[in-house]
Amino acid sequence: MDLQSELLKSIWYAFTSLDVEQSGKVSKSQLKVLSHNLYTALNIPHDPVALEEHFKDNNNGPVSNQGYMPYLNKYILAKATEGTFSKETFDELCWTMTSKKNCKPSIQQGLCSHKDCFKLFCLFNLLSEDRYPLVIIQPELEYLLKKISSAMSLEWDGTLLEELLSQNAALQDGMSVWEFLEHLSAGQLLHVESKEAFGLALDDVFMEMYHNIIKKGYLLKKGHVRRNWQERWFVLKPSSVTYYVNEDLKEKKGELLLEESSVVEESPDKEGRRCLFCVKTPVRTYEMSASNMKQRIDWVQAMQTALRLKAEGKSALHHELKLSRRKQRETLQRSHSNQSTHSEPISVEAPQHSAPEQQGETESLEQHIESIIQKQREVEAKRKEEEKQEREKQQAVQRDLERQLEEAKEAKEKMTATLTEMEKEVQQQQKRRIHELELTQVKLEEALDAQIHARLQEDRIRQELEMQLAEEQRKLAELLFRQSQLESLAVRSQVDSSTATPPVVQRTEEEIPVHESPSSATPPSLQKPEDTVQHNTEVNQAATTQMLKHWKIQLNRLMKPITPGDKVEHLPVKPTCPRQGQALTSTEFLTKVQTGIAPEKGNGYNPSPTPEEEEQGS
Repeated sequence: MDLQSELLKSIWYAFTSLDVEQSGKVSKSQLKVLSHNLYTALNIPHDPVALEEHFKDNNNGPVSNQGYMPYLNKYILAKATEGTFSKETFDELCWTMTSKKNCKPSIQQGLCSHKDCFKLFCLFNLLSEDRYPLVIIQPELEYLLKKISSAMSLEWDGTLLEELLSQNAALQDGMSVWEFLEHLSAGQLLHVESKEAFGLALDDVFMEMYHNIIKKGYLLKKGHVRRNWQERWFVLKPSSVTYYVNEDLKEKKGELLLEESSVVEESPDKEGRRCLFCVKTPVRTYEMSASNMKQRIDWVQAMQTALRLKAEGKSALHHELKLSRRKQRETLQRSHSNQSTHSEPISVEAPQHSAPEQQGETESLEQHIESIIQKQREVEAKRKEEEKQEREKQQAVQRDLERQLEEAKEAKEKMTATLTEMEKEVQQQQKRRIHELELTQVKLEEALDAQIHARLQEDRIRQELEMQLAEEQRKLAELLFRQSQLESLAVRSQVDSSTATPPVVQRTEEEIPVHESPSSATPPSLQKPEDTVQHNTEVNQAATTQMLKHWKIQLNRLMKPITPGDKVEHLPVKPTCPRQGQALTSTEFLTKVQTGIAPEKGNGYNPSPTPEEEEQGS
């Protein structure tokens, strides 16, 4: 089927949508708008002069008596060139014009969305018969439904179609596109589990049949410059192989143009890659790797099909398949008609003799079809055998993986048990460690309390010693003060004795200390005045000198620094000591010196002066 016939089917829908009264006539203004849109969609330069010339007004009204078809063929279809416009955009324009009038809301509320309806509209035009009004016959409808079911990975059930055709006998001669959309959207032609799955399957079928994509999918491709392997999304058409970064088709990486001299071959495994094949062109060789053996066979066969179509000068695979199916049906119909008219050999022989060329063409066509069927059967048998081998390999690999999985599970269970035991042991060790740390903490707290108590005790003792030292310093100051008084008293006594006045003698005698010896005192009434004065002076001087010696000795002992004591045997304290462990007062000290208490051995206190001290005193 040529390009003009394909375009004419979509234009027929647009034209009939403008014929509201279904009279076969459309106003000139609507035809002008339609023509303008067709010019734009087909990327053809506008020719308004030719349009006005063709649609001249006449006495019968605003419609040209020549009809619209001649103008359409001459000025629009004859100028359309394949590859210069987007056919999908052209069909979408015609679909928009006709769907507003004919597409019912119940269709879009069912299985098919508006986008799905447009794709089915395009596929319907592709498979419809070349007669108007356009209809699709049962074999082509079954072919389309099988393709959609296969894309959904479902087995096609023809009972629904048979029931529908049996209920409506008018559909047996053919089904219009609106009837097709209505029954399919209502679920009367296919068993569909998911609306989304149906949409994805329809998209795959639409890309394959409408856009002439023989095959698409991911393959590993070896680079031409860097020689590394990269995963690319490949799209195979009858004339080229285009590859992209991924399946969204946004970033094109390259294109392989197929020529008649191109060759597709399988390659042995190398560089750690399996399922290799290559495409050899006059320019370069493309090396590719499929995911498994089945994919490699499918890709090699698809590329060989593309090369065959290229060699035959055909650009659309499904158009050729449609023509092949149509020829097969015509051949079968002729064979059935020949069998039905076998009882009339005379009437049959005449056309046979009259058309020997037609018989030869029919026989060659049948042989060609039979050879194609035979090749397809061989390829299918080979593919099934390879699938069986691949399935066995996959099952063996699966069993091996299951065994490894079981071993991994056992190892995981053992490791889990070991980890559980180790965790318990670690927890016990942590508990023991925590207990030991708690005991250590208690001991440290006790030691700290003891240290604090000892420190407090030490501070208390130090305070007591400081108090004793302060007391001793006070007493020392008092002694020094008394010593200064005694020295001043001695000086005054000497001065008084030199003057020798009786009142002074009388006062000096009164100031004699009580602790002097009674034998040294002589009653004044028994002595002479001169002797009395001399005697008193001598007594005062002797007493003063003796007191000064004792005070100096005591002062020297108090001023001696305190040094650590030697390890000597501690003697018991004499019970006669006035105060044990405490310093003596001045009165007690003088009394103790006067009475001549001898010190105990080992005691640090010695009231009697040493010879050196006596010499210093004298």
